[in-house]
Amino acid sequence: MEEIWKEVEAAGTLAIGGHIKPDGDCMGSCMGLYNYILKKYPEKKVDVYLEAIPPAFVFMKNTDRIKLGYEDHEPYDLFLALDCGDIDRLGKADKYFKNAGRTICIDHHISNKGYADINYIKPHISSTSEYVYELMDKSYVDIPIAECLYVGIVHDTGVFQYSCTSSRTMTVAGELMDKGIDYPRLVDESYYMKYMVQNRLMGYCLLNCELKLDDKVVLAVLPKEILDKYGGVASDLEGIVAVLRHTKDVEAAVFIYELNPGRFKVSLRSSSGIVDVSKIAMEFGGGGHKMAAGYSINCEVNKGIERLLSMIEDQLKGAV
Repeated sequence: MEEIWKEVEAAGTLAIGGHIKPDGDCMGSCMGLYNYILKKYPEKKVDVYLEAIPPAFVFMKNTDRIKLGYEDHEPYDLFLALDCGDIDRLGKADKYFKNAGRTICIDHHISNKGYADINYIKPHISSTSEYVYELMDKSYVDIPIAECLYVGIVHDTGVFQYSCTSSRTMTVAGELMDKGIDYPRLVDESYYMKYMVQNRLMGYCLLNCELKLDDKVVLAVLPKEILDKYGGVASDLEGIVAVLRHTKDVEAAVFIYELNPGRFKVSLRSSSGIVDVSKIAMEFGGGGHKMAAGYSINCEVNKGIERLLSMIEDQLKGAV
């Protein structure tokens, strides 16, 4: 815990980055740490790099200061990669990481092999946001910082219902609530509230999903033409696989959507842990957790589905 702050204190210029297509935990951990460093070390020059911000998270303090462009920049003294299981997942910000004087990775993905100079990786913690909070001097955590971290925890725990939620997670959430955040509003507006386009895309997936492998797997595929028809973007698909996972008696949920012709993103969820979706994702070059993982693939969609279902079937048979 002390080592990270020694590195921060020694650095004059710092950059923070998270994974491509930032979700709640990525946004929460990055913006929580960004705001914390600005408060505790106001003399530091700190930049944060993230891709386009999902509308649900624009309330976070200083999101207007996120650098969406990736112009040339003098090498940073320190780059902190958060909630990013692999250097390639940093996207265009990887050039700042590679050129930085020192690098730190703070993450909780089991697939993370440790690619930074200093690695803080705890696969069994609920979220990177919870981990970031544990690293902080709590006296500096104010309402804006607490809002970021609380939302990050909420999103990666499914509002505290996923198995990654521990008693410590609940204690941390309670401490953040005690800072004075409006936690009902944060949960409602960042997690549950949906735009009409999101409802329509969710409806399409629910109407067209199928049961596979003796009804142990639920599968939904969203072609790009449907995404375009409703004027949706990738960030509008957040939460669909989680809803599919709630299908009674299924062991795994699979949601596949087309990014570009022949290029697909696959999101996986396990219902009970019998299927370890992180192992499957890693076989395809992706990563994640035992209960939630994903990857991208270039192939004919039916061939990709056939191989994926075969791997899930092997795990189901092994569990008998």
